[in-house]
Amino acid sequence: MIVIKTKYLPATNTKGSRIKAVANDLSVTVPYNYSLSGSYVHFEAVKELVKKHNLEWDLSKMGYGSDNNGYYFTFNNSIMGA
Repeated sequence: MIVIKTKYLPATNTKGSRIKAVANDLSVTVPYNYSLSGSYVHFEAVKELVKKHNLEWDLSKMGYGSDNNGYYFTFNNSIMGA
């Protein structure tokens, strides 16, 4: 299963606010896009991760969820039965 975790990184003395996306040993950090909000800001980082690493992932089939640590983006490859 592929899981992409995104996390908000606050501004420092030398860098503005950013979003970091990580999947296994791949990562990318992008500037915070203030024209977007909520999950859309984080999804932009996911798209940049896919672009940067030339991944062939169909993002149109991606789901997401969040908690206090960030957002989690996954693909619905399997479903648990009752």
